[in-house]
Amino acid sequence: MKILVTGGSGYIGSFTSKSLLDKDYEVVIADDLERGHKEVLDKRATLEQGNLLDKDFVAYLFQKHKFDGVIHFAGYISMAESTERPYMYFENNVFTAINLLDNMYRNGVNNFIFSSTAGVYGSPKYTPIPEDHPKNPENPYGESKLIVERILSWSNKIHGISFAALRYFNASGAALDGSMGEGHNPETHIIPNAIKAALKGTDFILYGEDYDTPDKTCVRDYIHVLDLAEAHILALNKLIKDKGEYFYNVGTGKGYSNKEVIEMVKMVSGIDFKVNIAGRRPGDANILVADPTRIQKELSFRPYHSSLGTIVETAWLWHKKSLNN
Repeated sequence: MKILVTGGSGYIGSFTSKSLLDKDYEVVIADDLERGHKEVLDKRATLEQGNLLDKDFVAYLFQKHKFDGVIHFAGYISMAESTERPYMYFENNVFTAINLLDNMYRNGVNNFIFSSTAGVYGSPKYTPIPEDHPKNPENPYGESKLIVERILSWSNKIHGISFAALRYFNASGAALDGSMGEGHNPETHIIPNAIKAALKGTDFILYGEDYDTPDKTCVRDYIHVLDLAEAHILALNKLIKDKGEYFYNVGTGKGYSNKEVIEMVKMVSGIDFKVNIAGRRPGDANILVADPTRIQKELSFRPYHSSLGTIVETAWLWHKKSLNN
């Protein structure tokens, strides 16, 4: 089977591409390399370099290749940046999906896996969060993902395009051997930033110590990128067997506080770096933990690598290697 992976030079896209190739799928990566990393591209994949906002480029992709499915990662991902540049986020995250879906319809491609986010829920009314929880995004990033989810539902109703929207919680971790990992610029995620503080001997800034949680810091559900990659393949297999529309939370159902994450980084690194407390970031909820019952039942999904220890140990190995290279 030939799968189009958009954004395959990014963090989750590169891991999923490798997992697909390891399972003998044929992979074509479409990426403009604006925010990705060319060096992480698997040599077994075919790279088509271009921008998915370019309708001619997207049409070319579907004319040149006969795809059995599309996994759409390409998109901007920073909640903070989306509040500063909302129109850029709506343009990039929504119109790239529209261009893909239009060409899927024109070329008879009916399986679409969408990289969505738990950000569609906003600050939850209750936790753990099931898929039918009210949707109330608190930034343009989350709103852009919810818009695409709604477009997908109409695409299914009108054109019969089957899809699965995977709502990630906190993607984290690295390859078990440290050969691949997370490298955003700028980096906003707590685990890589805490690891960088340990490696570089700098202070770490903890945003907020007045949340309604046991230790007064945010609680989040962390999912290892290897488990996340496997979730995409399980969802693709589901679409091939059972046509329709599906929404899945991809998380573990267990939350860790920011202080627990920092302590784990200190323990794994053996470095007691200094932590400075700053004010809350706008829009940060007290607790964001998934109810993963649906994906576990329907796809037999199991997060084998998503203990906090494994996540931090693999991330530490990757960042230590990348700093020395």
